[in-house]
Amino acid sequence: MDLNTTERNDIGIAADSLAAPPAAKKVFVKTYGCQMNVYDSQRMTDALAADGYVATDMVDDADLVLLNTCHIREKAAEKVYSELGRIRDMKAERAGTGRELLIGVAGCVAQAEGAEIIRRAPAVDLVIGPQTYHRLPDVLARVRGGEKIVETDYAVEDKFEHLPQPKRAEVARRGVTAFLTVQEGCDKFCTFCVVPYTRGSEVSRPVAQIVAEAERLAEAGVREVTLLGQNVNAWHGEGENGEEWGLGRLLFRLAEIPGLARLRYTTSHPRDMDDELIAAHRDLPALMPYLHLPVQSGSDRILKAMNRRHTARDYLALIDRIRAARGDIAMSGDFIVGFPGETEADFEATMQLVREVDYASAFSFKYSPRPGTPGAEMPDHVPEAVKDDRLQRLQALLLKQQQDFGASLVGRTIGTLIEKPGRQAGQKVGRSPWLQPVIVDEKAGEIGDIIEVRITRTGYNSLFAELA
Repeated sequence: MDLNTTERNDIGIAADSLAAPPAAKKVFVKTYGCQMNVYDSQRMTDALAADGYVATDMVDDADLVLLNTCHIREKAAEKVYSELGRIRDMKAERAGTGRELLIGVAGCVAQAEGAEIIRRAPAVDLVIGPQTYHRLPDVLARVRGGEKIVETDYAVEDKFEHLPQPKRAEVARRGVTAFLTVQEGCDKFCTFCVVPYTRGSEVSRPVAQIVAEAERLAEAGVREVTLLGQNVNAWHGEGENGEEWGLGRLLFRLAEIPGLARLRYTTSHPRDMDDELIAAHRDLPALMPYLHLPVQSGSDRILKAMNRRHTARDYLALIDRIRAARGDIAMSGDFIVGFPGETEADFEATMQLVREVDYASAFSFKYSPRPGTPGAEMPDHVPEAVKDDRLQRLQALLLKQQQDFGASLVGRTIGTLIEKPGRQAGQKVGRSPWLQPVIVDEKAGEIGDIIEVRITRTGYNSLFAELA
């Protein structure tokens, strides 16, 4: 992803005394981590476009490089510093030719590290947190005036109200699916997680603001919207007449927007799956039958140490309620193995939960201590070799479940949203209701069409289909 700023070109004067068009400055944005960072990168691009910047996919062409960072995984900050070293060398080469290159660090590593980034990487010109990126044009003006800027205080103003809207052509260029952040921050304070410290407390956007953004997306040709939040099903926004709405009601409102055919949301917490949201899965055809609902562990002892505030039995009972409401729903989840104090019995409890739920897909990771979180200070850290072994066993089980789910679709007719050209000539790629890529003949439909296809076979991570 990328961006740009306008620079006056004072040297190209034609014989008729008309100045040549001003040369636009270009911005390259490298995005790390989650879907919310993808959304944030797009909105930073929008903010900079209003300031005259143009996006580029080529870092060598950029006048401004922004690293939009993630702090969830181990060594996240070190990866950023390694990347900054390469960009520093590029900046030095540019300086030798008299061409400026500005470097910025945004996102959660920026929020966590602050001024330490500029101390360790003096080539960085600006550090800006995820709550203040709407101020980017003003920050860049100060940087061009010779300042080094660290902007990580939580903004008093609503950043979404201050962000310029992208042009319709830019939204269309991004494709027929889109992310839309409705909620930020988290109040759960799981002991392994840095989100409450880097993204702050839970904040929900109001209904009118969300609907207006979704309508602009639909008008530009977006057919599917995924609502985002660090804890998205905790969203409680101001609705009509000042009423407080929950996520289920919001989904019904968004389904009324002409052109929007599909809705999804991620990431959820089990404690915030209320009756209204479960009913939306039952009653709302636009809400896709796929739910990412992290559990992290199947051991009640470990769940308590993680401060998850639910038990394995609570989670399994919730899954039963959701499946009773929507029989064809596919479940996805997150798992952490090797949390401090985890025994083989605790790990086996996780494996048993996975067998009972039977996931269509899942993400699994070894526990990595995040500085400043309670988990990092806990005793009885699990040896790396043990974590490696457990992760391999868990991933083997999850992969088999994923493959079995894909195989269960062979011969079935399903709706598929055509998203983009395929990698191979003569192909297009669509998306199943359960989020798998679906490979079809390029003549099967146009991008943005939702077509009925019959699944003929499975690939490693995809489905192959023909027109039904």
